[in-house]
Amino acid sequence: MRPSRTNIFAFTAIFLVAISTQSFPALHEKRQLPSDLEVSGALAGLPPESTRYISREELLSMPQVNFTVTDDENFAGPTKIRGVMLEELLRRLGDSSASDMVVAICDDGYRANFSHDYLVAHHPALVLEVNRQPPAGWPKAAEDQAADMGPYMISQPKFTPSFKILSHVDEAQIPWGVVRIEFREEKIVFGAIAPRGAHARDREVQDGFHIAEQNCFRCHNAGSEGGRKSELPWESLSLLAAASPGDFASYIRAPLAKNSSAQMPGNPQYDDATLAALTAYFRTFSKPAVKP
Repeated sequence: MRPSRTNIFAFTAIFLVAISTQSFPALHEKRQLPSDLEVSGALAGLPPESTRYISREELLSMPQVNFTVTDDENFAGPTKIRGVMLEELLRRLGDSSASDMVVAICDDGYRANFSHDYLVAHHPALVLEVNRQPPAGWPKAAEDQAADMGPYMISQPKFTPSFKILSHVDEAQIPWGVVRIEFREEKIVFGAIAPRGAHARDREVQDGFHIAEQNCFRCHNAGSEGGRKSELPWESLSLLAAASPGDFASYIRAPLAKNSSAQMPGNPQYDDATLAALTAYFRTFSKPAVKP
């Protein structure tokens, strides 16, 4: 059963170290410092798609959570985290009538979509301190030892997968290099990649859709929605799935085997049924629609 939307603002008391008040952080029309976080989308009291900036000091003045994370792949071992929950940011900054999800956008175009269900299940936090250090003292990125993980990143106290679709298991959304937070409406964001055509409601296509929501959409864009870390938009993925489904599936599982310079991480855990579902889903975007 889908959790009640009101639960999105229920916080685990053991992690809270400050009492929430009714005050709202100051938002600035222009960036004051490089460390300011850009916020946009449905902001409370502002016209739709407004953009504002909030300082690190304002973020630190909000109710904080402290926890030690042991399963975050961005860190080599147990790491102390201090930050503000995304649920709290949404409650204080977002327009509740027009936003039920949080989108984190990184400096390299990577995008993490924190749906209502993800927020309720995992309680992610915008990280402000790592081992009591500001961003300048944070470790380098595990996947790129030359890259800084600031100015912001996102982590959660403990990640326990909340769903499984075929061989795709719910994945921790732990982006680093976060420079922008958007407060969005889930049905609009994910609606941009909803399957099309006569086979849109097929079980296999729907399975592929929900896997792509969490996986592919982080780096590939569909129009103005989705990540831009990859140069291949949704339409290109669809064309490949329609024209060469075998190559499409093989690339998803082991991209380096197809392209030695590929940056996309492989998915060796995906079985044939999972790859078939993704292929069937992406083929619904071809023109004319191709039967899965």
